Amino acid sequence: MMETLSFFLIVRNSNFHHASYFNSTNAMAAKVNGTVSAITEYINLSKANEALSRENAAMHSLMPGSYYIDSVLKQLVVDTVHKQQYTFVTAKVINNSVNRRNNYLTLNKGGLQGIKPEMGVVCAEGIVGIVKDTSAHFSSVLSLLHKDARISAKMKKSGYIGSLVWDGFNFSEARLKDIARHVKLAKGDTIVTSTFSSIFPEGIMIGTVQDFEAKEGDNFYSITVKLSTDFSNLSSVYIVENVMKGEQQQLEEKQTDER
Repeated sequence: MMETLSFFLIVRNSNFHHASYFNSTNAMAAKVNGTVSAITEYINLSKANEALSRENAAMHSLMPGSYYIDSVLKQLVVDTVHKQQYTFVTAKVINNSVNRRNNYLTLNKGGLQGIKPEMGVVCAEGIVGIVKDTSAHFSSVLSLLHKDARISAKMKKSGYIGSLVWDGFNFSEARLKDIARHVKLAKGDTIVTSTFSSIFPEGIMIGTVQDFEAKEGDNFYSITVKLSTDFSNLSSVYIVENVMKGEQQQLEEKQTDER
């Protein structure tokens, strides 16, 4: 008790000790406030990122490629009606593999959020895969890094269409097939999704031409594509629904039956 009283009197009556004490107290308080501020900022950043993902999904849904454009020419007047064809839902990747022959992802959205098999999955950098199965709260996705994945891809510059497949070796590369050897190619050419896909909107980024060759006697190129999506670092994705897919498939099945 006497030691506490003595300390109080020294601090009170000595200008030097008084200033030192309060400077130390202020420094400690500033450090505590800084820590609290950093924690608060981290929590707010997480909420901001989630809000930004929802906003990006809404923006994707408003992009021209997400609409079906029905243009009717009548007496030199174009009557254009826009109908929503693709919708985007945000999701988090909670499991992912890249080092197997057949790779899958797990997302935190499922049937209760309207997710169904054969919906596309994309991220900010490009395509990711296709929904395979769903439960009430989760979805499993067949990754582009899977032997059964086959994506209709287009050379953005020339418009020629081929099939993109993964050969099971490098998670940053894929192979583009069925591009005839008379097509002009260059390293760095952009590869995007084509109109032949009923799962992905046209023009979604896939990657760029990294290398190509046409062996003697082959009619088609062997093209290596550098994938734009970093599959080893996936966190936020968008699940894509083509709301007109059923109508398209029904018509195409009818044509198949008539052949």
